[in-house]
Amino acid sequence: MGDLEDEKSVSRSKLERCMSSMQAGTQMIKLRGGSKGLVRFYYLDDHRSCIRWRPSRKNEKAKISIDSIQEVCEGKQSEIFQRYADGSFDPNCCFSIYYGDHMESLDLVSSSAEEARTWITGLKYLMAGISDEDSLSKRQRTRDQYPSCQTFDEADKNGDGSLSISEVLQLMHKLNVNLPRQKVKQMFKEADTDDNQGTLDFEEFCAFYKMMSTRRDLYLLMLTYSNHKDYLDTDDLKRFLETEQKMTNVTKEHCLEIISKFEPCPENKKEGALGIDGFTNYMRSPSGDIFNPEHYQVNQDMSYPLSHYFITSSHNTYLMGDQLMSQSRVDMYAWVLQSGCRCVEVDCWDGPDGEPIVHHGYTLTSKILFKDVIETINKYAFIKNEYPVILSIENHCSIVQQKKMAQYLTEILGDKLDLSSVHNDDSTKLPSPASLKGKILVKGKKLPANISDDAEEGEVSDEDSADEIDDDCKLMNGDEGTEILLVENIAKKKLDSLIKESKIRDCEDPNNFTVSTLPSSGKAGLKSDSKKVNLCFIVLVFFFSLLKVSYIIDLRAEFMQLMMMPVNLFCFSRVNRQKKTMKLSRALSDLVKYTNLLKIITAQRNGKQKPAQYLRFNQHQLSRIYPSSYRVDSSNYNPQPFWNAGCQLVALNYQSEGRMLQLNRAKFSANGNCGYVLKPNCMCQGVFNPNSEDPLPGQLKKQLVLRIISGQQLPKPRDSMLGDRGEIIDPFVEVEVIGLPVDCFKEQTRVVDDNGFNPMWEETLVFTVHMPEIALIRFLVWDHDPIGRDFIGQRTIAFSSMMPGYRHVYLEGIEEASIFVHVAINDICGKVSVPVVSLWCPCALGLKGLFLRNPKQASLDSHAAGQLHRKHSFSSHILRRTASAPTKSQKKNKKGFPEIAFDTKDSSSTGAGEEREVEAASQPRFVIPFWP
Repeated sequence: MGDLEDEKSVSRSKLERCMSSMQAGTQMIKLRGGSKGLVRFYYLDDHRSCIRWRPSRKNEKAKISIDSIQEVCEGKQSEIFQRYADGSFDPNCCFSIYYGDHMESLDLVSSSAEEARTWITGLKYLMAGISDEDSLSKRQRTRDQYPSCQTFDEADKNGDGSLSISEVLQLMHKLNVNLPRQKVKQMFKEADTDDNQGTLDFEEFCAFYKMMSTRRDLYLLMLTYSNHKDYLDTDDLKRFLETEQKMTNVTKEHCLEIISKFEPCPENKKEGALGIDGFTNYMRSPSGDIFNPEHYQVNQDMSYPLSHYFITSSHNTYLMGDQLMSQSRVDMYAWVLQSGCRCVEVDCWDGPDGEPIVHHGYTLTSKILFKDVIETINKYAFIKNEYPVILSIENHCSIVQQKKMAQYLTEILGDKLDLSSVHNDDSTKLPSPASLKGKILVKGKKLPANISDDAEEGEVSDEDSADEIDDDCKLMNGDEGTEILLVENIAKKKLDSLIKESKIRDCEDPNNFTVSTLPSSGKAGLKSDSKKVNLCFIVLVFFFSLLKVSYIIDLRAEFMQLMMMPVNLFCFSRVNRQKKTMKLSRALSDLVKYTNLLKIITAQRNGKQKPAQYLRFNQHQLSRIYPSSYRVDSSNYNPQPFWNAGCQLVALNYQSEGRMLQLNRAKFSANGNCGYVLKPNCMCQGVFNPNSEDPLPGQLKKQLVLRIISGQQLPKPRDSMLGDRGEIIDPFVEVEVIGLPVDCFKEQTRVVDDNGFNPMWEETLVFTVHMPEIALIRFLVWDHDPIGRDFIGQRTIAFSSMMPGYRHVYLEGIEEASIFVHVAINDICGKVSVPVVSLWCPCALGLKGLFLRNPKQASLDSHAAGQLHRKHSFSSHILRRTASAPTKSQKKNKKGFPEIAFDTKDSSSTGAGEEREVEAASQPRFVIPFWP
């Protein structure tokens, strides 16, 4: 026993030495691809919360937070290291840090193997601590330690160890706080208690900050349920939890546990009282989060057939960037699988030395070994959850290399490879996720049943997913949109042919389609046709501007010739079309669990023209949707219309962060982020029209009543030119419902001028939701500007994951930034054009109304009425001292609405109305609404 304790002591001592060494700092080389490395000094900050470096033009922003680190890899494993010649660096001195949503890499070379080992050990220890530490303790730690010594030191411009009133005012501007000087001076004076008048030391500044950050909205709420005491006893707390938070079976013991866990004052703990600090801690913990904590775990029945689930899916998983020239990396499979994705794509082609490779065919994307991909999938498939993984294999290999693929799949995956019912003729019912735990399923081409079992190979259709554009086009007159689509399809085929001729693509089948001419319809139609031709020419030039490759000039004449032809002289037909086939190995075919199914254009057309029939199809079959080949920038389409149609595998480009991936994360967070979400019962049996104005007649609808109360620590926009020195923001909140077309709707609050620290809105937004099971609720915070609006942050959550009552909505990826809301959900029936909120609803009244109304109406017990008339000097004092309290000199917020650019596209439009909510490429995107 003593030896074990000594060993633990040595281990702790070693870790502390690592921490001390990292905080002291190390000079290392940062690699940047093909350019020379940069020598930088890297160190761990005092609070062990982030890595910093110098010199850097980013100054204070030159940091990587520990909780954003996804993985630390030893040696020369990253793509950057592979670009350097062998022997350039000692592998023992090299390591890579992968961080952020995009799995960016920081590739470092230390001067010795010992220094590298120190950083690797220390970072892995810190990462383990962050993952084990729940968000409550992190938020409490932030509240208790903030303002940190670092914040204080940064504000102390002259370095004298104290802050003057001018230095405090500068810091408040940086923190996005705009308060009248009179109020700041008053709080400054109350905090300045020592002999050195006119300045604040660190302890005094902490008192000043606490005074400034005391939440007036929470204090009013606490007074309402405490019978105007300055604390909640167990009876008060029980009444609040049952009345507002809709909790059931709340016991006194549970209330005492809350007080014991969240109340920082020992005297209050002893008396069983929850003061304002304890109440704030509780409301900012996961218990006060809008997200249902039960949904962090799998909470749905996983025993239904696979076709009854939405399954999170990735497109061209291996790519780091665009579809034409970006890097392919096996690391992407590790990241995507650990983020919850359960269907990954593997594009396989013949490689050198008999080794199959993975890359995006006919492009300049880099190549990786198929074997490395399968090894990575085998390693990371079930680290975060045990539900089945589907490999969507695009097979372009020769028979010899197909056999090699089958060998690697069998040898590397072993028992994980699911072969259970490959030869089972009963395909009427798919297996369930629960029955396939720990299994990997292969989806791809399969030999037809009429081929002899003895045959080692056979021919199958080579109608690849990327080529399956189902345009049986005929002569089309009168419909302008269709004619434009016709020309674009012709142009795309011509583009494909020209690219093949330019030797960027391999020559395959130049006679895939034929273009035939028809008699001219006369001069009358040429004028209008020329407009369409010009439009298509502009579109093609724009498309080429996205490609950014050198062969554009060489092809200009070809396209000029193409564009000179009138649109109505074209007939796009499948005359003389030869069906493409390929040889498929029996060894690979026998591993395939599921075959390729529905074409994407067919899926989109069926979803619009035959929604009920398409829903019925998806009750028994799996359909996979993927981005159009026109999305060369790896942008994403809107997945919601395909979820509305019951499509299970809606594949997205995981490397492109933005609105669509945020919707995807929100949807699959509702079931523990396990990659499977059960479809509503009405999608699994029976039929309905998801595009109807009343899709489920006779069924109850939900009325969502949201009271947007306040905001906390809202930052300035990320792309602000002046950074922290920019103007204080004028925030407003927009709430959007995303679901069936009839449910899609947006509402927004008024603008609060010059306050990002603790703006108060106190506004009610009301929505009607016909099918809450598939609806998503999206909270967005914007900074109003006279010429538009700037995106600050967002949080998207499944309707089914929302908790009722007073809740905090934490903005995704922004530490501590939140909005405080009240959530009420009611059942309604019939057609409701303008939902009406009852006046007695606390959500409609707001905190002031709840605070001022009759105590009996507020569900307070009988003795509360006798205490309303007494004076509350301490309460009034606290409210006067808080930063959010009004003052005589404070101007009222403007109540006008910001100017909004309304989206004229349909809500299911694929990209045309997408908001710019994250940093995006400066170039415009080529968007056609009817392309998924």
